[in-house]
Amino acid sequence: MNSLQKSIFLLAFASLVLAGCKNMNKTQKGAAIGTAGGAAAGAVIGRAAGNTALGAIIGAAVGGVTGAVIGRKMDKQAEEIEKNVPGAKVERVGEGIVVDFSEKILFAYDRSDLNTSATSNLNKLVDILNEYPDTNIEIQGHTDSKGSDDYNMRLSERRASEVSSYLRTRGVAGPRMTTKGYGESAPVADNNTDDGRAQNRRVTFLITANQKMVDDAKKEAAK
Repeated sequence: MNSLQKSIFLLAFASLVLAGCKNMNKTQKGAAIGTAGGAAAGAVIGRAAGNTALGAIIGAAVGGVTGAVIGRKMDKQAEEIEKNVPGAKVERVGEGIVVDFSEKILFAYDRSDLNTSATSNLNKLVDILNEYPDTNIEIQGHTDSKGSDDYNMRLSERRASEVSSYLRTRGVAGPRMTTKGYGESAPVADNNTDDGRAQNRRVTFLITANQKMVDDAKKEAAK
């Protein structure tokens, strides 16, 4: 199959997965998404959905019974975050967790240094991240469309790095974390309205299984 055929196939598959996921429960999603074919399919699906978090989590999925075991572990962690971190928007996706913080919770407008209330919210999240050490954490910075592309990209990168640095000071292991800045390229709302722009100014945490969790899940699935 040539590259064009592969792209067409993956895009078609993406639409089927995205449509099917709406009618699945969390464990079924965890098992089914892994069949997408790993990171390459995840990237295509993410672009098709306009959602960088979805693409990254699908790309990291294991799938099958092992994926279902991981999904159950993520269910518990997501419930704890939702219960104990009031400033966070929590969503379970496949075998991972997406946690969003709006700009106003962490930063002053157009700033990349954490505001005075940010530490309280992040400290509550840190407690749970340290309670579940067998995960990888991608920290994404996002902006609205005001300003130049270059400025917004640099602002989003600085914000993601600032959050990562703070988490390290609170004991979250550096190797668990990666940072990415997306600037204005991945909006979740309409940039033509004040409310939409406010939603787009955010920091997103993607929590996925690390290799130890995958190995432990395989052993549990084999019992």
